[in-house]
Amino acid sequence: MIKLFQKTSLITLIVCFSAFIAKAQLGYNYAQYDIGVGAGMNKVYGDAETVTSTASVHFNFTYNATPYTNFVWEAQLGKLRGGDSVLTKSGRYFNNDFSAFIFRGQLQFGEFLDYSNSQFNNALKNLYVSAGIGFVFNNITQISRTSEKVAGFYTDGENKSKEPFVPLRVGYELKLYNRYSQPSAKIDLAYGYNIILGDGLDGFTAGTHNDAYSQITLGVKFAIGSASTSYRKQITY
Repeated sequence: MIKLFQKTSLITLIVCFSAFIAKAQLGYNYAQYDIGVGAGMNKVYGDAETVTSTASVHFNFTYNATPYTNFVWEAQLGKLRGGDSVLTKSGRYFNNDFSAFIFRGQLQFGEFLDYSNSQFNNALKNLYVSAGIGFVFNNITQISRTSEKVAGFYTDGENKSKEPFVPLRVGYELKLYNRYSQPSAKIDLAYGYNIILGDGLDGFTAGTHNDAYSQITLGVKFAIGSASTSYRKQITY
């Protein structure tokens, strides 16, 4: 009888201790990997005289070193367009069916903010800045190089090119939590500015400045994998 009581007590202690440990980890654990998809509205700042908004789709994979320090691999597919062959003096118009591949680091403010006793900091913790390196493949499907308003005016360039670029980004990642208080889904709203290290994004070689394109993006990410790891402080409050 005594042995049975001792065994029962030991099992009860183990169960209670395990429950305590599990409860203590609520709000601290997170998945290390996310997959995501998004959409963007793009604008090219190059050699065409007018700017046009176009759409793109984005696919990404994220490694979360912590909930607030992330490394993102991203692929973008879409269109870039600008100019007008009739209404502008240069006559420049282009349509680019582009693809871009990006690796960037992302630092969220929660990494260094104390948000445990501040509603403002708790809201601010998901704000982030990001930078990295990318490669864009340009495929000019439509282009006008001559001007109808200036006789003999012609702009040279290439219809196909590939160029490195620097992606800069600021955004906000709204975290959605599961019943264990772990971030299971994330809604990402961001503004990006991509500095091309060349002049072929619009198919025109002109001017003294390289091309660039901006993006407003909205995406969603989902945690993947059954394994999770712990952070040094509680993620959700």
